[in-house]
Amino acid sequence: MVADSFQPIAPRPAPVRTEGLVPWIRSNLFGNVPSSVVTLLLLGAAAWWLPTLFDWAVVKAVWAANADACQNARGAGACWGVITEKHRLIIFGRYPFEQQWRPEVATLALVALLVASCMRAFWKPWLVLLWVAVLALFFSLMGGGVAGLEPVPTDRWGGLPLTIMLASLSIVCAFPLAVAVALGRRSKMPAIKTLCVVYVELIRGVPLISVLFMASFMFPLFMPPGTSIDVLLRVLVGITLFAAAYMAEIVRGGLQAIPKGQQEAADTLGLGYWQAQRKIILPQALALVVPGIMNNFIAIFKDTSLVTIVSLYELTGAMGLALNSDSDWRPFKIEAYLFIALVYFIFCFSMSRYSLWIEKQLGRSKNR
Repeated sequence: MVADSFQPIAPRPAPVRTEGLVPWIRSNLFGNVPSSVVTLLLLGAAAWWLPTLFDWAVVKAVWAANADACQNARGAGACWGVITEKHRLIIFGRYPFEQQWRPEVATLALVALLVASCMRAFWKPWLVLLWVAVLALFFSLMGGGVAGLEPVPTDRWGGLPLTIMLASLSIVCAFPLAVAVALGRRSKMPAIKTLCVVYVELIRGVPLISVLFMASFMFPLFMPPGTSIDVLLRVLVGITLFAAAYMAEIVRGGLQAIPKGQQEAADTLGLGYWQAQRKIILPQALALVVPGIMNNFIAIFKDTSLVTIVSLYELTGAMGLALNSDSDWRPFKIEAYLFIALVYFIFCFSMSRYSLWIEKQLGRSKNR
């Protein structure tokens, strides 16, 4: 008997590396012929356009607050000196100059609270009390009239503090209202269901500008003589109602995506309606619509710029207020708008990344 001789097989190819910059570029930018062509066209456009942009934004730019130097560089380089000269008026609006430390402290406290509210370590019952305390501090500092602070009427508030306050309070107030309306639209009681349907369709049938006009100019006409509600409060309520109507439809979409068996399982366990919604239905429904909810939050933040039409000068309105009245700096609105765009991008991009983190956390919990 002849023993079989050993015949080694050919070595297998090494596994393709799928992590790192080069594999990412290969799979995302040059994955196929159309993608490669588009990538090359974009790289060519960038190679042609970026040097000109860099020359305008950096090399020939004027950074000092010198109006004459900016005029000399006009058309060739950017004038970032307009930000240096007008940044306090852009950020704080018409708030009294000597009292601008108050909106600065109030805004930092509110932003710190928003950041803390996004961290799991702070998701405790006392977070509600922290919100109440920070909001009380915010309005005390902004409005004054307590602890010896000079009173400042709300029509003098403006800039970034007003933008952050309107966006954060609208989001916080709109979310529970949207959940209640979404549940109401699925209610078996005709009166509640009809009321919620009318509210959603009525609000969604008009643009936000109309809602702000109604809140600012029409609503006082229906008030008793001598009764007046602050315009800032009316605008805040208008934005909240508008945002809640859209968000309610997002939440309702999540509720409808939950299988009927989940409700039947809750009924089998003997859970009441609110227990089933709170412990089983709503957590799953909200997890399904996180991208839509966060998209609505970002839209609210950007829509706050519309309050300028009712004489509340938020960040964009404060920028126009700062430049329109000064002929020396008025030609450099592009640089000021780019600064405003950077501020909006920082906040919106942060919310977008937080949404992705939430989605990853929810995906990890599902894989357990």
